[in-house]
Amino acid sequence: MSEADTVQNIPTPRTRESLASDLRALGLHSGMVVIVHSSLSAIGWVSGGSVAVVQALIDVLTPTGTLAMPTHTGDLSDPSFWQNPPVPEAWWDIIRDTMPAFEPEVTPTRGMGRIVETFRTWPGVRRSSHPQVSFAAWGQHAEFITAQHSLDDSLGEQSPLARIYDRDGLVLLLGAPYGNNTSFHLGEYRAGGGRRIAQGAPIIENGQRVWKIINDIDWDAECFEALGADFERACAIKVGQVGSATTRLFAQRAAVDFAAKWIGEKRSVTRG
Repeated sequence: MSEADTVQNIPTPRTRESLASDLRALGLHSGMVVIVHSSLSAIGWVSGGSVAVVQALIDVLTPTGTLAMPTHTGDLSDPSFWQNPPVPEAWWDIIRDTMPAFEPEVTPTRGMGRIVETFRTWPGVRRSSHPQVSFAAWGQHAEFITAQHSLDDSLGEQSPLARIYDRDGLVLLLGAPYGNNTSFHLGEYRAGGGRRIAQGAPIIENGQRVWKIINDIDWDAECFEALGADFERACAIKVGQVGSATTRLFAQRAAVDFAAKWIGEKRSVTRG
């Protein structure tokens, strides 16, 4: 949808104040720990764009709360895995040798949207150190959430997702589908099993750029829409409008626990 179409489809522009009011009506308030997955286009035309959205979230949570977002960089990966687009095999070693190392303060996100990229550079935001699936956080528990992000099993027990779980955090799908709900991956680890793969990415280690092998499971988000639909039928969640965006707010622990059981059952059927 073009910007002109977006303007025509709403009666008034969305603003920092109106978005904050919508978020409070949904149930968000100061002191909460929230991981947000977002779509700026779904919200409608916003005066101030992604900056106003981040401001609204911070206004509601206040510094006593914590705002987190995934700041992933899927392009910092082994070129032998690339499909969109693939690159010639003759390029692979060149890419591995020359790709700039991940630096939390510098490396931009890829495919995460304007709200996330705005938040990444926001004053006071901390970012975890993983070169492919980092998370950024602002507020009271930002350091706790982003510190000690393990290189291997990177969305598992030593990840920001698990630290949000520890803080009894919430998930806010701000115009985003269940397929974007990264917290389901923590349930995927807890379900056990999963095919193991070896990936790679450039990092800074002891002051030097190195190409580091990352051992992890081969994540499968293709089932997340079906998983999310079953979760929503089984568990209490809040659904409302933030601007024009259909938005869901729910407990991350409930989502992770449900996912672990749901995925575990599906895997048992497959193995059986």
